[in-house]
Amino acid sequence: MGSGRELAHVFTYAGVAEAYRYRPAYPAEVFAALQKLMVDEPRTVLDLGAGDGALARQLAARADRVDAVEISEAMVAAGRRRSGGQRPNLRWIIGAAETCELFGPYALITAGASLHWMSWPRLMPRLCDTLSASGVLAVVEHGPRELPWQDDIVEVVRRHSRSPDYDPHFSLVDALREGGFFNPVGHTETVPVLFRQPIQEYIEQFHSTASLARELMATDEATAFGAAAHRAVAPWARNGVLEMAVVASVHWGQPTVPPAPWSE
Repeated sequence: MGSGRELAHVFTYAGVAEAYRYRPAYPAEVFAALQKLMVDEPRTVLDLGAGDGALARQLAARADRVDAVEISEAMVAAGRRRSGGQRPNLRWIIGAAETCELFGPYALITAGASLHWMSWPRLMPRLCDTLSASGVLAVVEHGPRELPWQDDIVEVVRRHSRSPDYDPHFSLVDALREGGFFNPVGHTETVPVLFRQPIQEYIEQFHSTASLARELMATDEATAFGAAAHRAVAPWARNGVLEMAVVASVHWGQPTVPPAPWSE
């Protein structure tokens, strides 16, 4: 939270929403873990910054109701088109998590990486008020681990990223805890899941991020980024396909409100 938050508007771009489909899916183990956290009845879920509903669409099969909050109409449109996006117990709410109408109490609140872009001082008091008696906030982070081309691709991303504080080792949970906005009480990590992806799709998923959206790049730069990324990963591909181990972590606990003044 803080520097670089002006990039959050990038998620409203249709191209960014379209590129979301190339991100690796959450391992199935994530949803089993989240289901166990739904203690209170009814099993209602609030998914913050839902994007195309990668969490919300799957959770709707396990919950009584899921409210998926997303500020981008383009993301919601993409989510509705994808599997599970039209479930009758999945309610899409277009708006900012800090200000939109909520329909709690919620037995579980979930958030992925998009929580980074929200105003925690404005959001966390709302979450405290809308959780059910035993409800928790679960922060889910996931992605490929121990990539043999990691150092090379990080260097390419650094050259083109619009984020002034790009940090490949950034931990959302650590930042929330250190800021006094989250008190984690439990954690689980999924077993690695093999994920195979053609090189071009792997490169395209970078354009689903705020700092590398195609809409922020001139055509020549987008071409240069793609060529550099291809050079970084091609030696590791087999018949043009990369293999990665995807791992997810789930931290759950209570949203908290630190003493003012807060830092944005």
